[in-house]
Amino acid sequence: MEIFPAIDLKDGKAVRLTKGIMDSAKVYSNEPWELAKRFEEMGARWLHIVDLNGAFAGEPKNIEQIKKIRENTNLKIQLGGGIRDEDTIKKYLDLGINRVILGSIAAKEPQKVIELADKYPIAVGIDAKDGFVAIDGWGESAGIKAVELAKMYENSKIECIIATDISKDGTLSGLNIDFILQIQDASKKPVIASGGVASVEDIKKVKENGIYGVIIGKAFYEGKIDLEKILKDY
Repeated sequence: MEIFPAIDLKDGKAVRLTKGIMDSAKVYSNEPWELAKRFEEMGARWLHIVDLNGAFAGEPKNIEQIKKIRENTNLKIQLGGGIRDEDTIKKYLDLGINRVILGSIAAKEPQKVIELADKYPIAVGIDAKDGFVAIDGWGESAGIKAVELAKMYENSKIECIIATDISKDGTLSGLNIDFILQIQDASKKPVIASGGVASVEDIKKVKENGIYGVIIGKAFYEGKIDLEKILKDY
């Protein structure tokens, strides 16, 4: 199982949101690359980055901080937020990003994303509210059920799906394991669980259910879990 410590970028700083609401941002570091370095020293192999400004704007907005993180660590990096076209994918891969996350475009133009996955290392981000996919920084509904979207990628070459229950995200109320498993069953792809991780019990559930990975954000920043121990144990 893979553990993905998370850094969400807003205005060049590392923050966490509650339920994806930008006004809820709490700043945890003015130098996100230092956080990334800490995760590496703890034993992390991967880092999950979201460009929050980019997710709302539909284009990269925190590229300087992303460059700093890349230059200062040897972590594998998966990155999402505002990646809407092939040129942006190429730009990030040229910077040394290992995997790009496509969310809004994956819901709006699944066939295009399936074709892009033939050429590039892509994860599809499926963010759901009441079972329906949310897009454009979670501000709009795509009008499609998350499970239906997951099924569209069953025979594609995407590397994995990142499944987030928005109602849980940043709440420290526990993962929605049933939702994660529904996405896994529908897509037949490796799934990374996201949204609401609160304790080591959530990590255990992910492992017990054969889920590929889990994203840890607020639970680390608020001192609810010992990330270094989890990285050693899992």
